[in-house]
Amino acid sequence: MKFPTKKTIYKYLNCNLIHNYYKTNIKIILILILTTTICNNSLSENINSNKDTILYKDYTYSDNIKSVFFFKKGLEQSVPIIELNSNEKLQLMFDDLDNKLKNFYYTIIHCNSEWEPSNLSPAEYISGFNESQVKDYFYSFNTTYGYIHYELTFPNDEMAPKLCGNYILLVYDMFEPNDIILTRRFYVVDRKIAIKAQIKRPKSPDFIDIGQEIDFNILHKGYYIRDPFSDIKVTILQNNRYDNCINSLKPLFVKPDELEYSYNYENVFLGGSEYRYFDIKSMRYQAENIKEIDFKHPYYHVTLFPDDPKPFKPYYYTIEINGRYYVDVQEGRDKNIEADYVYVHFNMPYDVPLTEGEVYVYGALTDWNLTEQNKMRYNFDTRRYELTMLLKQGYYNYEYVFVKNNDTYADNAFFEGSHYETENDYIIFVYHYDSTSKYEKLIGLTFLNTLRDE
Repeated sequence: MKFPTKKTIYKYLNCNLIHNYYKTNIKIILILILTTTICNNSLSENINSNKDTILYKDYTYSDNIKSVFFFKKGLEQSVPIIELNSNEKLQLMFDDLDNKLKNFYYTIIHCNSEWEPSNLSPAEYISGFNESQVKDYFYSFNTTYGYIHYELTFPNDEMAPKLCGNYILLVYDMFEPNDIILTRRFYVVDRKIAIKAQIKRPKSPDFIDIGQEIDFNILHKGYYIRDPFSDIKVTILQNNRYDNCINSLKPLFVKPDELEYSYNYENVFLGGSEYRYFDIKSMRYQAENIKEIDFKHPYYHVTLFPDDPKPFKPYYYTIEINGRYYVDVQEGRDKNIEADYVYVHFNMPYDVPLTEGEVYVYGALTDWNLTEQNKMRYNFDTRRYELTMLLKQGYYNYEYVFVKNNDTYADNAFFEGSHYETENDYIIFVYHYDSTSKYEKLIGLTFLNTLRDE
């Protein structure tokens, strides 16, 4: 084995104190170097070997992992976005229903605007260690379903992102390095531009009653953009779902220090309808939309009232949280460890099964994904689509979507209808790639809401 130089030691351990110990504690240093090298190599090998299996999106890989939240610390319903080189923190929370203490580790992966791994090495975008441990955990208390609740605050003294852009937070089991637990998207923004945006009722006859048009201008005074058509990338999200995002827009007009995006068709989203909802914060009484609460030893079961399809019903405004959910419990003090897990039974009457595709329960409660865990089955005896999900106590939004065979688009208008009046959240992200860098920079973003921005 080649003996490491001082430069190599500084590179791996990044610690000036090593200089004082180098001559007298060479064995300790070698152990530290070997440990760090092995960990970093195993991490790199793990990521490289799992490139084809890692999903660069919000995804939970283990059935035991539930109730994953990732948000800006202090704003539990927020999108995980922080400013570059700021004191802002992100917080990750999740439960492990295996109820056995595990050594979960995490790392971050820099991505481009299309959520593909960038060509940067970890040393180029990570400050500190390449991986670190999820150290905070708490056992559930007084629940029928035992679990361990884990928490992580990030960035921290052990790891922080150096660059702006899109990132994946990856959590895995230390003793099962190929066992990825979860991935979550987050954003680091370095604001260089301003965005002036508005939501309008579409002018196009095809969407005037069912769509929402997003017009915006990018103001970049003092910030040089060589070629706006090739160097600028824009992504627009509705309610933080990616399957219907708009990310192919080019500037319609280029003005001095301003790029205008005011299309009539290409920037239109279907408005959808207000989300359905239910409240399971208490197992003692039936809240709205709850048909029955039953304790079947050893767990609780909650049956929702049948949900009729409403594609052609008129618009009706209800107060909801745009597809999200939150954990809460009325008979307890600490919702994170005292909220119980209950089986929730969904059902939607439908005369005959659909052969052209599948039906799913959809929303943040499914990570906006389409999996076997949220696919409904048709019951010929009851003539209904049915699904049972294990969910933590709280307040939930959801909707029913139709997905055609061999497709990935979740069509919520099929069962829910679509209206231009529907209240929705939007985010506009602006990325910049220039020849002096090897990655796409997130240089600006803005939030919009159909009601607050009229």
